[in-house]
Amino acid sequence: MHETQASDIEFCNVRKLYGDVQAVANLDFSVKRGSFHSFLGGSGCGKTTTLRMIAGFEQPTSGEIRLAGQNVAGIPAYQRPVNMVFQHYALFPHLSIADNIAYGLRYRTPRPDRKTQQRLADEALEMVRLSGFGARKPSELSGGQQQRVALARALVNKPTVLLLDEPLAALDRKLRKEMQSELLRLQREVGITFVLVTHDQEEALSMSDSISVMHNGAIVQTASPEQLYEAPASRYVADFIGESNLFDGTVQRLHGNTAVLRTAQGLELSSPLTPNGLALSAQAPGCIAVRPELINIAAPASGLAQDVVLNGVVEDRIYLGNSTEYRVRTDAFGIVSVRVARPRENEANSFEHGAAVCVGWDHANGLAMAH
Repeated sequence: MHETQASDIEFCNVRKLYGDVQAVANLDFSVKRGSFHSFLGGSGCGKTTTLRMIAGFEQPTSGEIRLAGQNVAGIPAYQRPVNMVFQHYALFPHLSIADNIAYGLRYRTPRPDRKTQQRLADEALEMVRLSGFGARKPSELSGGQQQRVALARALVNKPTVLLLDEPLAALDRKLRKEMQSELLRLQREVGITFVLVTHDQEEALSMSDSISVMHNGAIVQTASPEQLYEAPASRYVADFIGESNLFDGTVQRLHGNTAVLRTAQGLELSSPLTPNGLALSAQAPGCIAVRPELINIAAPASGLAQDVVLNGVVEDRIYLGNSTEYRVRTDAFGIVSVRVARPRENEANSFEHGAAVCVGWDHANGLAMAH
């Protein structure tokens, strides 16, 4: 008999309305204890509303929310076992860093004495690698250091769940990547459940144990980063996570785990069905997704030995350092994106704008899914 894994967050058929507008629709999910979970989606998808309901800043219109197994209906935000780190760090400019961190400790019951507050603040600063910064004011710190202080302030109370509302959005790219590593290190070190809300797929993919992709107030897929990228459940997820070439068409027939689609241009493409996606049926709309890195590019006379081969012209060449991305205009499908790892010395030359090329892939490199 298998033991059920404990969850720190459970949503049971949760719905949230603002007047006649439905912000989230019938959410059913759980977040495993001690994991790093992300809600990922574009503006207005419902991810921030979901986070605010966990925090207690919003109440669900219907359904039940449990934190560490306890139904939190009617429990105000300040009494819930959660803390939140906001995009704008909300540090008190007139207080020292140590006093900023210790601020929440003053509202504990029982309230720790001043010496204990100082000790806990020092421990939290050490946790975020800012030992010795306690006497400074927020204005004396960089943006990345202020973000660490905000994390220390949230962690000092040892919450069951730490909520992160786009906490890295204000940082430049290099610092953001450093803080992603820092957040992941912290989560592993303290072992509590982290829940991140972000619109940045790279951020979610790099840090999360599991990700819920949201769209129009609903969760369209929850999976590990690897599963989301390699086996998206729908066209929306394939398009939102990473980059995909999406070939839309009508399902002609199904053979076991393989679907054959006819495109609007009259061409037939075949690919395996994506795992856990909606069922496809004959004559229904469908889509085949192929990642750019799974498509090859060569000179027209090279004779690519692949299941699908298209002739085209390089419309754009984008150098990315460790790879080069080509946008190839084909007669059959319009633009096809191809990503090629940086060639080693003596390997084939790159193709310039306007070059005639052929692109190709095998049927097995695509995934068929619902439109």
